[in-house]
Amino acid sequence: MGGSTMTPLCRKIVAMPLITFEGSEGCGKSTQVKRLAARLEKWGIRPAVLREPGGTAIGEAIRHLLQHSEDNHAMTPETELLLFEASRSQLVREKIQPALRRGEWVICDRFFDSTTVYQGAARQLDLGLVKKLNAFAVGDCVPDLTFVLDIDRATAQSRLGNRKKIRDRMEEESDEFHERVISRLSRAGRKRTETRHPDRWANLAGYNREPNLEYICSTLSRPRKTSDSKDQTSNTLNVFLR
Repeated sequence: MGGSTMTPLCRKIVAMPLITFEGSEGCGKSTQVKRLAARLEKWGIRPAVLREPGGTAIGEAIRHLLQHSEDNHAMTPETELLLFEASRSQLVREKIQPALRRGEWVICDRFFDSTTVYQGAARQLDLGLVKKLNAFAVGDCVPDLTFVLDIDRATAQSRLGNRKKIRDRMEEESDEFHERVISRLSRAGRKRTETRHPDRWANLAGYNREPNLEYICSTLSRPRKTSDSKDQTSNTLNVFLR
């Protein structure tokens, strides 16, 4: 018998070269990043998958100092903020911008919204200063689409308790700190409070890991506004569902 004559199903998606995932500790971001990357590869798009802090040799050294080093117990909020921005600045210029110039897609596990929430809202540092430092670190490198995973503290804690433990300074923060993180993320995703880029947010339920991938993929099929309010309808790709 001859081979199949069935025509592969075709799906039109909007080009979203820079996609970020945000959420509290234990919300399932990394899982969704891996699933989206695998789905894009099936569609013939091989994205660069990066994380913050980290993603470069310099960034990974900063990550260790921020999260795992036994020398970080006395770290001040101001030092923490500057270290996150240093890692981000390196990542943008060494990895993200070159990838985007090559026409590649980038998926990043956390980006500058994490700093707005963790260091601005939760650490209660000056939000104006945080925004200025974010802008300095990323320049014009703003995500095309940001998924925010919403989850309650109790569920997140139960997931973290099941992990193989490596000391993480951020996970050791108080419940009050993490509640501020969760509250600010939930409000940002729900109300689209950003004025410059209000249409780049999409909410995900951190409780439901399985259905999220289909929602993420359907979101890529919907035209959205770019930061300069231009419609992306003409910036689409045809991908074949395998």
